[in-house]
Amino acid sequence: MLGGALNAVAGGGSFVAFPALMFAGVPPISANATNTVALWVGVTASTGAYRKHLDISRRVMVPLAVTSVIGGIAGAFLLLRTPAQTFLRVLPWLMLGATLLFIFGGRLARGSKSGLAHDASTKAIVAAAIFELVVAVYGGYFGGGVGIVNLAMLAVLGMTDMHAMNALKVVLGGIINGVAVVTFILAKAVAWKAGLIMTAGAIVGGYFGAHYAQKLPQSWIRAFVMVVGTGMTVYFFWKTY
Repeated sequence: MLGGALNAVAGGGSFVAFPALMFAGVPPISANATNTVALWVGVTASTGAYRKHLDISRRVMVPLAVTSVIGGIAGAFLLLRTPAQTFLRVLPWLMLGATLLFIFGGRLARGSKSGLAHDASTKAIVAAAIFELVVAVYGGYFGGGVGIVNLAMLAVLGMTDMHAMNALKVVLGGIINGVAVVTFILAKAVAWKAGLIMTAGAIVGGYFGAHYAQKLPQSWIRAFVMVVGTGMTVYFFWKTY
């Protein structure tokens, strides 16, 4: 439930759910695949609570969706063929960069006229699509903190409405993890006994996390994202090094 709620509000649910699966005795690769399946269902449940804030033109949405699919599949195949431990050593640095990008992204975007609005420039859309491809590969491979990385990207590209950012983050995350879920199921990498229990909790946490997050001031949500990102970064530096 906590993992689903974190993903709906700020991202980072994997850093609760993934260690829980490891603690329950699920092997690392299988735990990662199972975590992706369970939290994907929770993210999908939160989409309904954010639907009224999703006001993105097709011209912007289609390139982001396509690169999310391509990157998600590529990342999932990469996970099934390489040791997760290798990537986990890089993870703290990625989280540090993503958190700093989110905190200072607004300043970088301030004064920019090429944000992801309905009249977004071609240059802004291409930049967003390239960034989203990288995010999607990471999301398909591990997925932890992919929400914060996407929020950072949206902040740098000029989005300022926290609820609209969360809505787009949820949709893109759902696409990335959705294609990864299909790949993991076909590869029989999911531990279903633990996964079904976690899925039930993620659905409840995902929906209510998104629903109640919209009742809070945007400044509170932004501060919460910063705290979660910083906390995850410190934890994984300590855990890894």
